[in-house]
Amino acid sequence: MNAASARTSPIRVLIVDDHPLFRDGIRERLESGDGTIVVVGEAGNGGQALALVTELTPDVVLMDISMPGMNGIEATRLIHGEHPEVAIIILSVYDDDQYVHAAITAGASGYLLKTVEAAELRDSVTRVANGETALSPPVARTVLSWVAHPHSVTPQLSARECQVLELAAQGASNRSIGSALFLSTRTVEAHMRSIFDKLGVSSRTEAVTSAVRHQWIQLSDAD
Repeated sequence: MNAASARTSPIRVLIVDDHPLFRDGIRERLESGDGTIVVVGEAGNGGQALALVTELTPDVVLMDISMPGMNGIEATRLIHGEHPEVAIIILSVYDDDQYVHAAITAGASGYLLKTVEAAELRDSVTRVANGETALSPPVARTVLSWVAHPHSVTPQLSARECQVLELAAQGASNRSIGSALFLSTRTVEAHMRSIFDKLGVSSRTEAVTSAVRHQWIQLSDAD
């Protein structure tokens, strides 16, 4: 029995991405097949996704990583913890080791790049709905490298991201961090989003705690 014949009802999918036009494109690709996949809802961030999973009971969630509010890694962790029966596929532009590792660790059943073709996307949704995994080729190579080099999977922050986080740990605002590092506030915000995504966290406190644990930054002792 193949994956497609393992079900008698359509696979219910929730799409999570902060770009409506991209969600429209994914919906079209999913529903252009043979009717075995139906999109039951859409969300613009992780918080909305968590609520809609409870309300709509999808079989599969297609999850972006970088979104305002709760990011996709944190949402994946929460959904997997509360609804382990729901399969989650990360659909992202990132194929960096740290993002892949964070997603798989959070409970994702698949990780696809946004360049995925329609047929592969539908096949991947079908496979994870039936308990299998789905990985884009570059991601699969990354996962295989973990087997050969198990100590290489720790997420890494850039030197600039560590500088930003050290100042954040001291209580500096984004504006103050920008002034200290000669960066615009928008650039600092982008660095913070990248840090949150890489570490799979949703707050500065969690990010600082993780960075200290990995010894990327040190907290200054109070005088």
